Amino acid sequence: MEYRRAAIPALVGGLLLTALLWWAGASTQALRLPGTVDVLGGLTAAQLEHWLTPWSYDPPPSVRIGAETFGVGEDGAAIDNSRYLSLYTTGMQIRFVALLLFFVPGALLLVRRLPPVNGRVPAALLAVWAWGLVAGTLAVAVSAPWLIAANGRGSYRFLPQLAGMASAGRQILVLVAFVAAVVAVLAARVTAKGAGPLPRAAVPVAAARLAATVGTAVIAVSLVVLSYEPVAATLQTASTGTGLFAEPGDLLRQWLLLGSWAGPAGTPVGDWFLYRVADALVLAVVWWSLRWLPVLLTRTTVPAMAAGAVCATVLGLLVSQLAQMVLSDGGMRWGLVQLSAGIGGGVPAALTFGLLAGAAAAVTLRVAGGRAGAGGAEAGPGALGGTGPGPAAPGATDPGATDPGADVTGGSGSDLRPTSPKD
Repeated sequence: MEYRRAAIPALVGGLLLTALLWWAGASTQALRLPGTVDVLGGLTAAQLEHWLTPWSYDPPPSVRIGAETFGVGEDGAAIDNSRYLSLYTTGMQIRFVALLLFFVPGALLLVRRLPPVNGRVPAALLAVWAWGLVAGTLAVAVSAPWLIAANGRGSYRFLPQLAGMASAGRQILVLVAFVAAVVAVLAARVTAKGAGPLPRAAVPVAAARLAATVGTAVIAVSLVVLSYEPVAATLQTASTGTGLFAEPGDLLRQWLLLGSWAGPAGTPVGDWFLYRVADALVLAVVWWSLRWLPVLLTRTTVPAMAAGAVCATVLGLLVSQLAQMVLSDGGMRWGLVQLSAGIGGGVPAALTFGLLAGAAAAVTLRVAGGRAGAGGAEAGPGALGGTGPGPAAPGATDPGATDPGADVTGGSGSDLRPTSPKD
């Protein structure tokens, strides 16, 4: 799909995501009304306000109290404290602008390489949804320094404060990003009409499985090795440098750990294995996504594979978090809002290791696919995706019907199908 066709749904989705989050943040005032507390309950209303505050232009109590505290000098003279409130406003402006700037390029790449046609609609919807979570998390992290300074204590434990703010507002982002993804995919289906043939690629099965295994192994390093409590404790207590950057442990945990787990000490082995199902679901979702991603992409490139791996890791985390909600023994005592407090976590780590996993899978796929083509492998019985629907362009070669001995990776070995000028 051409850039001009993919840019429209990406921009529509980005604007809608920004508008919905702005509207959600503006709704925090309604949660403080007595009638709202009576209907929802005090605990639920406070939890929802905590979710929406990171997207609200209304300064939280910490900023207002900080402005009042730092508004009086040592001699009792009043100091202009509007600078703290203006810092907060500036931080929120940066947050929403960054949200749009992060979402649009990623959604543009996904819609262009994963257009919602020829059976790709579910994959495109899930990918754009996951990328909305990534864009929102990055926007919160980028704007966090201004909001930390607005509290008047930016030099105190800066990195732990940054780690805490980077994970804020993710619960409401899950819901809003899904709505924006639905609208973006619907717009992409409209713009894809008349874009020419967008067939599936023909990928050797062995190469696709090997690439998925390598990418999943990279994710397993964070989920299984680094997230093990003794290793995570070492990262948490790591302290290098002095002054503003003296405590990187919290930030390292936020950006490197996809989970947290320990051995079955003190708990029945059966219960321990039951809770490890959630971790296994992450790896299963990542492996299955990376196995089929090269087939669904119109052109297998390293950026497309990296973005797809990030989205697959985020989706795996969401599936595991839903499984943990189901397996939680407090589900009957807590409400749905309290039970959903952990949803949307781990996105920074998913971004970090997803990029590495996607790049590793793309390189493995290129090397393994090139060897399969050089060895004279047939794309028909030994390849995936060769029978995807869609009209054939005049003179175009069907990727699923290559001649025996043909190279299924294309002439240069950089792509997994012959490309057209419109692609």
